[in-house]
Amino acid sequence: MRVRWRAISGPVLTAATLLLATVFDRFIPTASPAPLLVCIVALAGALSGLASAVTSAAIAVIGAALLILGRHGVSGSTTADLAPLGLMAIAAAATAGITGLMRERLLGTFAAERRSHATAARLSAALDQVDIGIVLLDAETRAEFINRAFRDYFAVPDEIADGKPPFIALMYHGRDTGAFELPEDELGTFIAQRMEMVRIGDATPINIALRAGEVLRFVCTALPDGGRMLSYTPVTDLVRHTDAPSRADYYRSLRDPAGRRLIRYLRVAE
Repeated sequence: MRVRWRAISGPVLTAATLLLATVFDRFIPTASPAPLLVCIVALAGALSGLASAVTSAAIAVIGAALLILGRHGVSGSTTADLAPLGLMAIAAAATAGITGLMRERLLGTFAAERRSHATAARLSAALDQVDIGIVLLDAETRAEFINRAFRDYFAVPDEIADGKPPFIALMYHGRDTGAFELPEDELGTFIAQRMEMVRIGDATPINIALRAGEVLRFVCTALPDGGRMLSYTPVTDLVRHTDAPSRADYYRSLRDPAGRRLIRYLRVAE
């Protein structure tokens, strides 16, 4: 059977301290070991929890009482001797309760955080398996999470994606790598439109054609904490069969008559 040294260390150390105090007290009068015993009770609570701390406190109080009786006997003990014992009992009990309960609360908090991190890791792994590009932005539009599909669609290196880049940096990366199937003179307005949608949380679906041939349906979802969830769903099979006759209308829909307003928002985002 495995011995739980943390659980027994407090009571054993308390008993050893009392034994040494008794031995020394027979030859050399020493000060009360009460402060040291209370510290040992606190150590027991921090190491093993409430049960070990309470056991150590009980041993400390009983041992200190026996030490006083050994010095003066039952009839020779006075109120002046018993008052410090009562104070030590109160201090030891309070220390045991506080340290033991604090340890249990801290362990519960750590366990909850581990479960939360494990759930987040499983969710992240699951989102990396889907073909929908997912980007989670914080309230300042910095990317807190970018899944594998988005990185593949827009050729975003891991070192950039893991660095929590702002959304505008991701848009510029797509522009610089030629990811979008748009004329160069329309890219500025296109990026400004996307930035404006993200800024106001516009959930209107937008089809984005990529130069590699895919068509992604972009949707911006506003989150309760002020962040945004951006999804890029592949809809190539649904769109490409009618792409040629409507290409002109698609490009025209990207042109903003009030393009100067969007460019102004783009400069603010920069």
